[in-house]
Amino acid sequence: MSTTEYQVTGMSCGHCETAIRAEVSEIPGVTGIEVSATTGRLAVTTDNPVDDAAVLAAVDEAGYTAVRS
Repeated sequence: MSTTEYQVTGMSCGHCETAIRAEVSEIPGVTGIEVSATTGRLAVTTDNPVDDAAVLAAVDEAGYTAVRS
């Protein structure tokens, strides 16, 4: 298992967290997601090395911007 962290901008509430969680959970191989609007942090756990492009696209689809920490 591998966990990769991202810094997300634009989140301000639980709805933001839920939107990101929903999009990222659709990425194949994702086994865990921790997201916090308070810290702007997203941690994605996967079975194999994370596909950064897929995670960044999923966050973008939810309406936010992320960069790998």
